[in-house]
Amino acid sequence: MTYLLDTTAVSDLMKEHKRVEENLANAGRVDRVVICTIVRGEILFGIAKLPPGKRRSNLEVKAEQILAAVYCEPVPQTAADQYARIKSDCQTKGIPLDENDLWIAATAIAIGATVVSRDSDYRAVQGLSVTDWTH
Repeated sequence: MTYLLDTTAVSDLMKEHKRVEENLANAGRVDRVVICTIVRGEILFGIAKLPPGKRRSNLEVKAEQILAAVYCEPVPQTAADQYARIKSDCQTKGIPLDENDLWIAATAIAIGATVVSRDSDYRAVQGLSVTDWTH
């Protein structure tokens, strides 16, 4: 099985959330765990907008470690097809979904991955498998 960590999952790892760390360690033994370029960008942007200081420096170190340890899956061309379908479906149903979350969901479906997230908005995406490692 392939797991795609979304931004909340990477953030939880940066905060050293024990359950997320345990689930990552267990999954990594037999499954493939990845992030995607969208998640990488969100993490780096979140850190970049922080003021210089100890907190930012600590987060930069943690992010560098995690981003070096977890493969970054490129967004495949077929994710565009999934994006169009998901966005159209969400708009028809009146479900607001952040643009980056749409791309993360589309990438996960395109590569056959389960999204790891505590963001409940993903549950509205038809055909997307989602799990929360914080429980």
